[in-house]
Amino acid sequence: MPKEQNEIDLYISTFPEEVQLKLNEIRDLIKVLVPEATEKMSYQMPTFYLDGNLVHFAGYKNHIGFYPTPSGITAFEEELKKYKYAKGSARFPLDEPLPIELIKKIVQYRLEETAAKNKKKVKKDAK
Repeated sequence: MPKEQNEIDLYISTFPEEVQLKLNEIRDLIKVLVPEATEKMSYQMPTFYLDGNLVHFAGYKNHIGFYPTPSGITAFEEELKKYKYAKGSARFPLDEPLPIELIKKIVQYRLEETAAKNKKKVKKDAK
């Protein structure tokens, strides 16, 4: 098991079982959506990385924090209205199911956004 994966497993293991279940649910979902992404710890949170940070997530006493960058929040502001959210984060309460379809959409958005930024970089560098 790679070092970063061990760190993420250790991070998740520090939470109560109900939080661990949700953290693993979000982690497993993102692994399926972006199998080529690398897992790492960044900002002391589990992070999925593919040509840049895609999303971070974290456990708390009463919610799961999901951090898809400010653009990931802005693009889905209407769908996030039922949750507490801020510039770059959303809070999913522990006493509700994770919004799987919304998370899928946000991760896909971040993939497309990251790919577009990297294409711009490649074009710029090629000049």
